[in-house]
Amino acid sequence: MQDDELDTLKETIVARFPDLAGSRFRLLTQGWDSIAVDVDDRLIFKFPRNEIAQKSLIREISLLDVIRPAVTMPVPDIRLIDGSRAFSRHEKLKGSHLETPHYTRLSAEAREDLALRLARFYVDLHGLDMDTMRAAGAEPVEAWSKPDEVRVKVLPLLSGELKILAERIIASWADLPPDPYGTTYGFFDGHGWNMAFDHETGRLSGVYDFADSGFGPLHRDFIYSNFISTDLTERIISHYEILSGCALERERVEVLTGAHRLWELAEAVDDPPRIPFMIDHFSYWAAALR
Repeated sequence: MQDDELDTLKETIVARFPDLAGSRFRLLTQGWDSIAVDVDDRLIFKFPRNEIAQKSLIREISLLDVIRPAVTMPVPDIRLIDGSRAFSRHEKLKGSHLETPHYTRLSAEAREDLALRLARFYVDLHGLDMDTMRAAGAEPVEAWSKPDEVRVKVLPLLSGELKILAERIIASWADLPPDPYGTTYGFFDGHGWNMAFDHETGRLSGVYDFADSGFGPLHRDFIYSNFISTDLTERIISHYEILSGCALERERVEVLTGAHRLWELAEAVDDPPRIPFMIDHFSYWAAALR
């Protein structure tokens, strides 16, 4: 079935770019919104699944046109290809995902370089003019359920130390005052699956997938690197404070990280096969706190 789908997408691509007829086409892991095709490990073509996804892609392109010249971090230069089935094309950033096992093998120097590059990226991004980003299509990031709603859904799924930890996180989350730095435009998706990391050189080549970027509380933008390592997050925050002059609340970032894991678990309640995975996801992060 995947071969048939790839053949169809290849025909669409070659019809618009005949010079690619002899290239190697590879169907990438399919995302929720789009199907992606890798061509010669050099180009990425994205095909939105529906009208909503197409609007999201168009918005991402508009946002990146503002972001690209304003940040030192390489980001995709995406171009929309109009037609009966609209799709996009951009040059692939060199590298692949950065996951926890990869990070643990990095030297201290490589970890510092990675954290500094990401900190600069966040400083650049948070410095963008809000009105300019709004005009480019930026919207508020996805809202999480309220702490009480999450409590009702997740506590019956947990037991022992995990349940005690969840109760403590939810209580701390409910008591959090508004973010001291208010709302900013941010990435809000800075986990390792949105990074192009060159494992040969041990350096970050760039970041991608700005579909979930938007306006949100500044501290929330720092929770996603915890998917990779709490050590990385601490290093990013330390560099960010020096570069920006803003003192960040590490406890707030920790509480928001836990809240995010629990919110994702709450969202999985209506999809029972996902529940064990999300519990493991929360448990893995909890173990990193010890």
